[in-house]
Amino acid sequence: MTRSLPHRLALLAGLLGALLAGGCQRDATPSSAIAVAPAARVAPATRPIDAVLLLRDRLLARDGAGFARLAVPPGLHARLASGWSAGRTRWPLDELPLDARLPKMLAALQKKDAQSTLIATFDRQFKGADRDIDQTLRTLVVFGGEYVQKAPDYTAAEREHVVQAIAAVGDWAVAAPLSDPARARRFFTALVAAAQRSGIDGKAGNAAFARLGMDDSLRRLSPFLATLLAQLRDQYGLDLDASLRGLDVRLLEQTGDSARLRLRYTLAGRPIDAIVPVVRIDGHWYLADFVARAEASLGPGADAGKPASP
Repeated sequence: MTRSLPHRLALLAGLLGALLAGGCQRDATPSSAIAVAPAARVAPATRPIDAVLLLRDRLLARDGAGFARLAVPPGLHARLASGWSAGRTRWPLDELPLDARLPKMLAALQKKDAQSTLIATFDRQFKGADRDIDQTLRTLVVFGGEYVQKAPDYTAAEREHVVQAIAAVGDWAVAAPLSDPARARRFFTALVAAAQRSGIDGKAGNAAFARLGMDDSLRRLSPFLATLLAQLRDQYGLDLDASLRGLDVRLLEQTGDSARLRLRYTLAGRPIDAIVPVVRIDGHWYLADFVARAEASLGPGADAGKPASP
């Protein structure tokens, strides 16, 4: 399922902010030193609200592989792992903005002169350009909001959630010191180091992910994404980890193997109120949208071997 730029901005704000932020705790412990509970020790969700809360906890634990295991039924997870190694899917990276650009991003950050090149590019294009940056951001927010309102592939609940998230991230971005060269230097320094520690060969592109497989790729990416989010917090004030910790999830209604949850959280200082569907498959609960997108990521013929849905 191809995601447009406005949709990716929405995912950054909504899904990344509410569920997919693998952000950092507010302590001095390096991300590489934080213990991650193996996914096998975490039972799948037996209550509708746990479909969200268990994923939130895996992300706070920087456990990308564990997140993937709990986000979909075991049979689908196995097919995703096989598809990942065959190069047919990159789910759950599909849920992240810029997922298709991750290999190029890693390759750029892993170059010998990466830090100096990035800083020079920043100085040339963004240093002191507050007015131009603000105008571009405002235009993107307006465009993204209009796109979401008209796009036919959104439900009413999704549309409302996404529009709120775009507005919140837009407000943050306009107020953030994005043109500050000192902050940019610290940002790039941290990302270069994290990319080089990942052990993922960015120059190999998607072949590197295929060679490592889904679980190992996600384990290696988790500290890198955690560093990215920590720098967004420390340099620019976007604390996605706080959004996760403050997430309030309540059951609105349940009918058999389907239910609707109400999510409330604060994103970039703005309250977000959203409704999300969950589904029970083989006795466990999952976010319906995640299951659907994971299935779609496998492409034509993905239904082969698919467990029966309720």
